[in-house]
Amino acid sequence: MEKINFCERIEEIIRKDPRYDRDAYQFVREALDFTLKMVRAKGKQRTRHVTGQELLEGLRQYGLQQFGPMTKTVLNYWGIQRCEDFADIVFNMVDAGILGKTEQDSRDDFKGGYDFDEAFVKPYQPHARPVNRATASARPAGSSPSRTANKQKLSSGPV
Repeated sequence: MEKINFCERIEEIIRKDPRYDRDAYQFVREALDFTLKMVRAKGKQRTRHVTGQELLEGLRQYGLQQFGPMTKTVLNYWGIQRCEDFADIVFNMVDAGILGKTEQDSRDDFKGGYDFDEAFVKPYQPHARPVNRATASARPAGSSPSRTANKQKLSSGPV
């Protein structure tokens, strides 16, 4: 059996389909390895096929681990805007003989997986703190508790 040269195969893919950066293919390959380890850790099976949904979750977690709050920016730079782009990359790799698939695997497995803002941006946004309505209504709009206390101190003495 002929040994597959990953870099050569990716160059062939990019000549046919230039939408995605070569780093996007390397990322998907690494995320697949990450996903396999994640799936194995949950069960006792040594090897098994990874579903499209499992791979999407692995891509999300691996991206956040590697790039943190820059994940969406990096993916977008590589041409990846939505989960369906991951499907195109995976199936380009399948067609090139880099990855295998089962009869049940389909590009549809990746459709509507998750919104990139929800998956990659929201985890890094500050959480809004709930407003205590009782305290908020007791002071004038736009004033902070310390300003209100200072005004009371200044106005409580003789004039």
